[in-house]
This record gives sequence, C-alpha cells and structure tokens, in this order.
Amino acid sequence: MAILVTGSTGVVGKQVLEHLSGSGAQVRALTRTPEKAQFPDSVTAVQGDLSDVDGLRRAMNGVSTLFLLAPNAPDELTQALQTLSVAREADVKGVVYLSVFKGAEYVDVPHFTGKHTVERMIEHCDLPATVLRPAYFIQNDVRQKEPLLTHGVYGMPIGAKGISMVDVRDIGEAAARELLRRERAAGRLPRETYELVGPDAITSETVVSIWAEALGRTVRYGGDDLDVLEQRLKAAAPGWLAYDMRLMMSRYQQDGAVASQAQIDHLATLLGRQPRSYRDFAVDMAAAWAKG
Repeated sequence: MAILVTGSTGVVGKQVLEHLSGSGAQVRALTRTPEKAQFPDSVTAVQGDLSDVDGLRRAMNGVSTLFLLAPNAPDELTQALQTLSVAREADVKGVVYLSVFKGAEYVDVPHFTGKHTVERMIEHCDLPATVLRPAYFIQNDVRQKEPLLTHGVYGMPIGAKGISMVDVRDIGEAAARELLRRERAAGRLPRETYELVGPDAITSETVVSIWAEALGRTVRYGGDDLDVLEQRLKAAAPGWLAYDMRLMMSRYQQDGAVASQAQIDHLATLLGRQPRSYRDFAVDMAAAWAKG
C-alpha cells in the first residue's frame, strides 16, 4: 500500500515529499502534469486533480494513507470534502489534513472557515485523521527581500497583537511523521490534532528588531494599511484571493494568532525538538541575500 501526497508541487507539498524521502514507504505524488514533475527518486508521480472525482478515484487505488492539502481556489471546500469522501470509498486507514491555526475563531475569513468545515467532516464522520493547523508561514516573508534591502521596510501589515509564525520545514516534517506513523500502524489510529506554530509571537515591533539585527541596518514597519495590501496582492493574484488575505490580516491585526505554551510543547513532542524560530530564518535569509 502507498501514501498519496496532494498539493505535491507547492511549498508545503515539496517539504512533505522531502521528509518522506528515504523512509522506505511507497510514496505517490498527485500532480496535473506528471511529465513535468521533479520529485525525489523514490516518489511516483500520479496524474490527477482534486477537482476531478474520477481521476481521484483512480489515483486513490492502492492508497492506504492520504496527505490532503487543498489548493487556494474558490471551490477549495468542495474539493477537500469530495477528496475525503473518495478516500472513505477507498477505505484508507489514515489521513493527514492540512488545516489552519485559528480556523474556528476567524469565521469571517473564507479559507479559515472552509478548513474548519473540513475538520467538522473529519470529526462527525469519525475519520482516522491527524489535523495539522499551521499558523502564518515564516517563508512567506521571503517576499520581503526587496523592500527590506532596498528601502529598509518590512511591508507585511501583521499588526501588534502577535503571530506564532511557523517554518514550512516544520510543517513538512510534522506531516511526514504523522503520515508514516499512520502508514506503519497495523490498523486505524485515533484522531489527533496539532497546532503548527513557532516558539515566539512575532509583532510589528519584534519583526523590525529581528530584521534590523540580521541585516545590520535600520528597519521600519510599513504600517497597517490593508487597502495597500489588497491592491498589491491583486497585482499577482485574483481579486477574491486578495480580499481573503486582507480579511486574514485584519483578524491578525485585531486579535492576533498567538499559540499557548501547551500548543508549542505538543508540537515539540511530535518533532522531537523545539520548532524553528523566526529569528533563525531571518539570520539565514540575510546571509543568503548577502551572497547574492
């Protein structure tokens, strides 16, 4: 039997495959274009798309454990629910679902509420699943290179409440560990949930301090203007997605997304170490940028 990884060509999916590589497990990666896929040698590319139910049924043949990462799409919820239903038809013994931190609380943010609805299906159908709830990805801030280096400005309007940002490498490792645990089990295991978070609450004040130290220059915060954010995002993404991100940032500014010590410790137990920090990321990026 095999592990099927969806979202395999994205930032998180690539990390999951990297951490599964060398495990000895049979791993398949779902992709629209297998001929273009660049996966580790031990990974088999499988043609498919979460919006194509018949294709999903074919891809799920012989699969015992599923990593479900639904794409940012207008029908993300439908794709995720249908995929879980196909997995039930295939009688998979384990699912690892990528949800979101604070999904139950941020009810006005579409993709948060959609992911929480998927969690409700998992609970009410008593699916043998691990739910992973990542906070804002630290690596999103790679996009801050130009404003930081050119203008000395950190431009993401994260606000002053604090966000327990998570390193995508920790997401990939957590997912791989749970996939392998479920794949190697003799039968179905009980449901489990992890908040995927960093060890520190990053605020507008702390983030500029971290970057100033890492870059050796003065760095200022670009402010909380969400109109500017939405217009900037619309230059590279559909309007509905830009608005979704605006609503998310609005809630970050209003309420924050700070993990409890118990949630951090629970993740550390899964990883076997403390989660990576934002400061370490900034130091690494500053060094890489300095090398060109």
